[in-house]
Amino acid sequence: MNRVVRFAALGALALPLLAAARGYTPAGRCGDFARLDIPSPAGTCVALLADEAEGLRAPRRILEVAPGRYWIADMGSWEPKRGRLLEMTLPADGPAPRRARIAVLASGLDRPSGLTLGPDGKVYVGEAGSVWRTPVGAPGAAPQRETVLDQLPDDGTHPLKEIAFGPGDRLYVNVGSSSDNCRSGQDAPVLPCPDGEGAKPRAAVYEAQLGGPQRTVQRFAPFATGLRNSMALAVLPATSAAPEGRVLQGENSIDYRDAQSPPEELNLLQRGRFYGWPYCVGPRKNAHGYEGRYDCSKSEAPLALWPAHAAPLQMALGPAGTPFAGQLLVAWRGPQASGHRVVGFRLDAKTGLPAGPAIDWLAGWQAKDGVRPMGRPTGLTVDRAGRLLVVEDFNRTVLMLLPVQPSAAPSSSPAKP
Repeated sequence: MNRVVRFAALGALALPLLAAARGYTPAGRCGDFARLDIPSPAGTCVALLADEAEGLRAPRRILEVAPGRYWIADMGSWEPKRGRLLEMTLPADGPAPRRARIAVLASGLDRPSGLTLGPDGKVYVGEAGSVWRTPVGAPGAAPQRETVLDQLPDDGTHPLKEIAFGPGDRLYVNVGSSSDNCRSGQDAPVLPCPDGEGAKPRAAVYEAQLGGPQRTVQRFAPFATGLRNSMALAVLPATSAAPEGRVLQGENSIDYRDAQSPPEELNLLQRGRFYGWPYCVGPRKNAHGYEGRYDCSKSEAPLALWPAHAAPLQMALGPAGTPFAGQLLVAWRGPQASGHRVVGFRLDAKTGLPAGPAIDWLAGWQAKDGVRPMGRPTGLTVDRAGRLLVVEDFNRTVLMLLPVQPSAAPSSSPAKP
């Protein structure tokens, strides 16, 4: 679940809330950068590349757009038009510990969150109400904005957009639900829920088919529905059995007070199928308030269940030739014990789908007085050098997982993949 979304209505108070959990105390070196005490696999360390000192406010996504050049979607706050597109570069020389350099490419963006490289080589940016693209220009150059989609729903509890490309110029877009559970106050939740009705339902993943000489949108329609907030989307490569690839979705489920329920879900999306929200949670069980009112056998069962309140906020496939190859990487942002970590799931050799237990890449990331705040990973990428980069919105950081150099001290409490 995107827990910060619950504070969206606080408007002007959102930025102070995002700033409240800063507080890393670096100790020693990780490569050429300051080292943070965040448990990681044996033989690795976590480097701090940038934080609020470089002007970060609420980074949600990071993407390497050219060798050594990274773009960051910084949401700014939950207030509209406070977001920015940033460019980060890493210094090649100078005394250690070094700091990344960050330049502002564009400002005044509306809660940007989606960021991906398209098959045309352009970078696609998902703001709350639109998706646009730009070629990658010279370092520090302002983007050349080309609108792809606009007039998308940008209100309610889940206005943020996640975007992911599949084979055949298919672009998948999250259109989150307008509420947590289709309930107003203490009233019984609504049946049918208005979010799921009509030709343009919310709580859905949409598919945009691009085409023509200018790669414009030829068709934009719901792909799968009954999905509360799909901030984690990934598409598996095409195969002979699945020429369009296979779309994976990490579901941010309803906010129960129960720390153990409901589970988050990993869903294998299929065109035209319904996945349960707001009537069903987990393994086709009725959500609170819908007991005896809806038959959950009409919904699709999850591919896998994840810990309650883990809050999957991005998924990415580990590139070949890196330590993350053959894995689905996931940023779990949630504040409970199940969250605040980056994990991987191996792709099964027979099915090609994620299976088995979670592999901890960054875990044990709970708050430690005078050392670190609780981890709040919102986005991740693996660069051309095979290094894992992670951004945190609440803590305003860019982190990198690096191999320990001989001169660096070993991690105090490493996690094992």
